[in-house]
Order: sequence, then C-alpha cells, then structure tokens
Amino acid sequence: MRWDHWYTGDARYDTLMAIALAFAAFVFAVSWFFPSPYGRFASERFGVSVDPRLGWFLMELPATLSFLYFFSRGERRAELVPMILAAMWCVHYANRGFYFPLSMRVARGHKGSFSLLVMATGWLVTSAHGYFHGAFFAGLGAHYDRAWLSDPRFIVGFALYYTAFACTLHSDSIIRNLRSREEVERGEKIYRIPTGGLFRWVSSPSYLCELVGWAGFALCTWSLAGVFIFVISAANLIPRAIATHRWYRDRFEDYPKERKALIPLLW
Repeated sequence: MRWDHWYTGDARYDTLMAIALAFAAFVFAVSWFFPSPYGRFASERFGVSVDPRLGWFLMELPATLSFLYFFSRGERRAELVPMILAAMWCVHYANRGFYFPLSMRVARGHKGSFSLLVMATGWLVTSAHGYFHGAFFAGLGAHYDRAWLSDPRFIVGFALYYTAFACTLHSDSIIRNLRSREEVERGEKIYRIPTGGLFRWVSSPSYLCELVGWAGFALCTWSLAGVFIFVISAANLIPRAIATHRWYRDRFEDYPKERKALIPLLW
C-alpha cells in the first residue's frame, strides 16, 4: 500500500491527514512547556490587541467556512447519515463559532491580546479540521450508510457528545454571568470564583466538556478526523486547565481546596 493511500485511498486527504496527526502529536508535546498565549495568559509582546469577541470569532470562522465548502462538494452530501453528521457540526459551531464569542461579556473599552502565532495556528487547524470532516462525511467515509445509525459506536458517541455539549453550555453560562451587564457597561473588569454545576469539582469544566465532547464525536463518526481534533484540543486545553487552576488558587485565598484542575476528584 502506498504511503499516500494509507487511510481513505485519496492521496491528498491521506497525505494531509498524516501531516496533521504528526503536527497534533508535536503540539501535544510542546504545549506542556509553552502554553498558548491568549485569554488571561495573553502577552502583548506576541500579539495584536482586538476586541476579544472579534478575536474569538475570527479564529473559529475558518472551521465553518472550510467544512461547508468541502461538504457541499461531496458526492454523498444529500444522504441521511452525512446530513446528520453535518447537522451536528453546524450545531456545534453555531455555538462555539458564533454565539459563544458574540455573547462574551467584555468590559467596555477592553482589548484582548491575541498572539499572531496563536491566530495563524488557529486558522490552520480550524481550516484543516473543517476540510477533514467535510470531505470525509460527504464522500470518503465509506461506512456512513443507514445501518451506522444503529451501530453502538454511533449511539454511545452521540450520547456522549450531546451530554458534554449540554454541560458546556451550562458552564459557559456560569462564567458569562460572573460579570453583570452593568459592570460591563461601566468598563469594570472583575474576576470572581465560579460556582455551581461542574465547577463544584473542577476549575475548567468547559475544557473538560470540550474534550469529552470531541472524544464522543470521534467515536460517533469513527474517523481519524475526530482523533485529530481531539488530540490537538487536548494539547491546548490540558496545559491551560492546569494554568487556570493555578491562576485561581494564586488570585483567591478562599478558592475551594477540594476543587481539581480538570478531572473530578483526581487531577
């Protein structure tokens, strides 16, 4: 078997997938030493200052555009299972790519520093992410017939994904409501300890839920595209969860001692 036909038989897809998986493994190794400089860990030395809502929107946008373009070109785009998987994708990015950034409560006049390296890497990853899933769902995924809907991998992955999705929405809502609309309008940048929901057990439930959700999505779709986005998300989110936990404990003397960084009761 040729090295560029090792997965789907499509030379371009298989070559790019091999490169992407190797890149994901590299990022996973490096990110333990150099956490991504954005959000509360951003540095003006490496970034451009933009409204955080705009920055997040722009970083996520290529995933939607890339997916819709490549999915629309697939021969099986109108079949039932590809359409269901595409709907799952669209629901995810309607939240993560549009609602989440646009609903952030950013103090009036506040600018966030987004590293140019992070933005460029984000565009590369999200574009590849959209391509891999769009092309696989609508053409290269040979196992997506109607029988797939009753396959245990689809059922378990689907349930896992949407359980995590619901928990993500709840966790995001808790964070968003830590800062009132009045404080935002006054330009007050206030930090508080989040409580309730999964915050009872971990400092970063949104990260935990995103990782569980992508694991469920990889199982549900049974694709290396899903493995790619799970591994590269883990490479980014696990070190950030540890750094976030440390940040909370350093900032708040009364931070709950029993709360873990990412995994309830363990770590």
